[in-house]
Amino acid sequence: MATATLTTSIQPRSPQGGFQNEPFTNFKSPEIARKMRAALDLVAGQLGREYDLIIGGERLKTEGKIRSVNPARPAQIVGVHQKAGAEHAGQAMDAALRAFQSWSRASAADRASLLLGAAEIIRERKFEFCAWLTYEVGKNWAEADADVGETIDFLEFYAREALRLASATTPIQYLGERNELLYIPLGVGAVIPPWNFPFAIMAGMTAASIVTGNTVILKPSSDSPTIAAKFVEVLEEAGLPGGVVNFCPGSGATFGNAIVEHPKTRFIAFTGSKAVGLDIHEQAAKARPGQIWIKRTILEMGGKDSILVCADADLDAAVEGVVNSAFGFSGQKCSACSRAIIEAPIYDIFVERVREKVAQWTVGDPAENPSMGPVINKAALDSMLGYIETGKKEGRLVAGGKAVETKDGGYFLEPTVFADVAPDAALAQEEVFGPVLAIIKVDSFEEGLKVANNTEYGLTGSLYTGDRNRLDQARTDFHVGNLYFNRKCTGAMVGAHPFGGFNMSGTDSKAGGPDYLYLFTQAKSVAEKLGSNPSPTRI
Repeated sequence: MATATLTTSIQPRSPQGGFQNEPFTNFKSPEIARKMRAALDLVAGQLGREYDLIIGGERLKTEGKIRSVNPARPAQIVGVHQKAGAEHAGQAMDAALRAFQSWSRASAADRASLLLGAAEIIRERKFEFCAWLTYEVGKNWAEADADVGETIDFLEFYAREALRLASATTPIQYLGERNELLYIPLGVGAVIPPWNFPFAIMAGMTAASIVTGNTVILKPSSDSPTIAAKFVEVLEEAGLPGGVVNFCPGSGATFGNAIVEHPKTRFIAFTGSKAVGLDIHEQAAKARPGQIWIKRTILEMGGKDSILVCADADLDAAVEGVVNSAFGFSGQKCSACSRAIIEAPIYDIFVERVREKVAQWTVGDPAENPSMGPVINKAALDSMLGYIETGKKEGRLVAGGKAVETKDGGYFLEPTVFADVAPDAALAQEEVFGPVLAIIKVDSFEEGLKVANNTEYGLTGSLYTGDRNRLDQARTDFHVGNLYFNRKCTGAMVGAHPFGGFNMSGTDSKAGGPDYLYLFTQAKSVAEKLGSNPSPTRI
């Protein structure tokens, strides 16, 4: 059986210094740009490699394969992966249960040290990981850097939070007793991350699980399994014992369902679509034969996010914030601005300024660092083109609206803007998850706030105004989990902006916040009587 002994030569940063966000990379520096191009060349030489399943520390191959491709050049294979089936669910669960016996008893300091060591490895090879993100999911350099930086932040932050949780005490020490409050691990968890932040969200959910003493069955997205494989390699280099993280790419309909439904699965951490998240929640709620607990679901399921711009706003800042929020990473963020709600006095000039700004954006191969790269796959592109046809009936096409043809057959779409969209239109209600922005006119701030709250989601939102009374009202009445004033609605920073939404956006899990690790633990109160004198008690 694997032990919890960490074997690594990595010298991680001490957690005693306090958490600081990883700084952004300045790609305008010629030297930094040279390093990024060198990393792209290095990774290009590794594309097409085959990766194994990793169950209990053992490498396994399967007959079925998953081929991850570069969405900018679909003929280019990024990685070939084994395809776990339902028959592997029990094998992965057995390995995770065996590892749990020792890993759950490893000290918080040892588990935190593992995360800090992994963070240091990634920090030292940051450009390499950026390159993998560019090839596998089409992120330009800045978007890739933000993903890698957030990965490092999650590892550093959760390591420190685990140490804080391990030192938790009861609010009082009752007379005649020694009182403890222990946050103990749950058991084996299924971690099911998305493809759009395939490094940060995948690593964050995995790290939160294992630093609290749980073991994991990791099922990455079939669009981005190579990034997950690289992360597991980092964990192994940092000294992770076998079986603590079991790497199992596979179909959601087969392997994914099997681990969600398994009676020994204790929790499911998922980020993805509303439909899949609700199905996971429903399946997890059904007690299976041999199950002795209520499964916990930690779900983040997307959004239909709005930026409300008042007539008194700084117009330049608002236009910049809307465009960057709407089209960064081709709008493929659950936090992306898909609705700009504009007060009537500035509506026409705002629409024109957005059109001008979008015209400056470039679309192309992310390895060349354009403003915007491809969307993730052909099915996504076809879906977005369908929404654009709907938008032509529901509003006025201001910019974009077409696929971008390339010699390599990449999945590119112009940044697209529709004006004069009704608040209840499909384009204003349904999650497009692509570079399509709907602009809505309102007569007042109060009307704009009602429109901002009129969807089934509640993830992110932003308000541009200089009016303190409006800011105060929005603080209570703008119903989203992450609200921003006079800045864009994307770009949550670990520690500063704990992330998670309301309503159909999920379980408000607040990743990167001080309460996130509680979701992966259960609290155990221990009271020890001191001495021989009886002490009063109350049930």
